[in-house]
Amino acid sequence: MIRVVDVCKHFGGVRAVDGATLKIEEGAITGLIGPNGAGKTTLFNVIAGVYPPTSGRVYLGDEDITGLRPHELFRKGVARTFQVAHEFSTLTVLENLMVAAVDQIGEDLLGAWMRPGRVRSQEAVLRRKAEEVVEFLNLEAVAGEPAGNLSGGQKKLVEIGRVMMTDARVILLDEIAAGVNRALLRDISGTILRLNLQRGLTFCMIEHDMDLISLLCDPVIVMAEGAVLTQGPAPDVRADERVIESYLGRGRGNPPAGSA
Repeated sequence: MIRVVDVCKHFGGVRAVDGATLKIEEGAITGLIGPNGAGKTTLFNVIAGVYPPTSGRVYLGDEDITGLRPHELFRKGVARTFQVAHEFSTLTVLENLMVAAVDQIGEDLLGAWMRPGRVRSQEAVLRRKAEEVVEFLNLEAVAGEPAGNLSGGQKKLVEIGRVMMTDARVILLDEIAAGVNRALLRDISGTILRLNLQRGLTFCMIEHDMDLISLLCDPVIVMAEGAVLTQGPAPDVRADERVIESYLGRGRGNPPAGSA
């Protein structure tokens, strides 16, 4: 689905990403792990169009998407969530979902004035779709609540729901477990699995919870010092001495449960 070819991103003399090459396979849930400062989030930002690479190329299928902006990539089916949720805090959960849909007639001033009937008709369709997404995510109890009142885990479910309102094909998840209690984390991980298995969505996730990575991801890609150190199934990665040494900094032994 996505190919990253020898990508570098430098900030002055700092080589945040230094010759990274990797693939995000279509239909897979790929984990991206590594120590703090390994370049994971910077690479995510390059893929998502937040930063242009200093050098190297990024491809979506056979299309070169290097340097495209986030809104351009969004229309091509590349979406991302953030470690800290970016909800519209005063809008309800249902409204947060509805606003994410693309090509809404009411967003155009002329369309809103000249075609009010079509605007109402489209909004009714979007509301029904948003209600289906709310049900899928088990958020019925808070559908009418302002999104700013939700817990951190519920806000991350809303972010996933907004992606479901679009035609996204590949979703970049940035530390989906950060600040989320274990009960809600089970809901989130179950949602990701269902979207992958039932709807064929492709995911790549940065995560520091190795138990979650082991549950969801195959393959797991390890970054260190801006480049790819190794990749493979989670058990193999956890047992790799290079990962233990450079990532955990613990010498010999297995990574502790829950760390990545």
